[in-house]
Amino acid sequence: MTLDDLRAFVAVCETGSLSAVARRLGCTQSAVSQRIKRLEREAGISLLERRPRGVAPTQAGRILHRAAADGLSGLDVALRQLGDLRAGDGGTVRVTTGATTVRHFMADAVVAFRARHPHVNLEFQTESSSRRCFEAVADGGSELAWITIGPPVRGIEQHPVIGLPWVLAVRADDPLAARDRIEPEELAGIRLIRLPENSTSRMRLDGHLGHRDAGQLPPPSTTSVADWDTALLLAELGVGHAVVPRLPGLAATADSSLCLVPIPALPPLATGWAVRSWVALSPAAVEFAETVNACLGGSGAQGSGAGSSGAPGAARTVVSGDGASGS
Repeated sequence: MTLDDLRAFVAVCETGSLSAVARRLGCTQSAVSQRIKRLEREAGISLLERRPRGVAPTQAGRILHRAAADGLSGLDVALRQLGDLRAGDGGTVRVTTGATTVRHFMADAVVAFRARHPHVNLEFQTESSSRRCFEAVADGGSELAWITIGPPVRGIEQHPVIGLPWVLAVRADDPLAARDRIEPEELAGIRLIRLPENSTSRMRLDGHLGHRDAGQLPPPSTTSVADWDTALLLAELGVGHAVVPRLPGLAATADSSLCLVPIPALPPLATGWAVRSWVALSPAAVEFAETVNACLGGSGAQGSGAGSSGAPGAARTVVSGDGASGS
């Protein structure tokens, strides 16, 4: 049994076609078939069954496919990290983020990290949701992903770094702008700009407000957005009101036409890192993550976090700054 045998088997399970895998690998269909037969001989059981169109894994094949897919993904990450280590001060740190995460959470950290490591390549990939960020980490496309902390995800560690208080964004000339706080129940009578559909932040907010549980629905919204920055802009234009997390990276000014009214009764929204395994991160990835943590007001100190030892500590609450990422 070789790694090439397992790679071919995983590919066949996912495509359902020996010929398609042969074309992908640049070999004959017979060569792919021989790899599968070698695995079956060593396992002592049939792994694939023929269907009218292609092939499909047997029950035993599904067991091996799950284990091999997870193992190969982690191995690919490890091999890439070994290459980075061989490159010395070079290499690549791959980070998956939300729409505007780099501006609001990482701008200072990128500058500081680049000054210390001018030869390390920082590679950012933008995704539209925490779920897609999890997928990027799970398949080995990224070492790190900045996410809204959510329910446990198989094979992924989530490490809270910072907690973001909720605010109501309104125009400075809106009657609500004079308030020093607003209560969650008062939001039931306000037509709010809808946050990104299926985002973790929207699900958390809906859960906190509990409109369905209370049998009290807010006025229907006529405006929806794909990210928090757009929600803030629309609120500033007077199009509507938006409940968003108050984020670092965009300081309010005295002449701003936007006002952020605190909603202290709502629990802060926890954000932080998603990784396959913190202890398996490359040294450059660990340093970049800790630089982000420190620039957000933390110390980079070790703590229990939400995963293994050596990960960032528990979430902290920001009390200044605003912005949006749309995670």
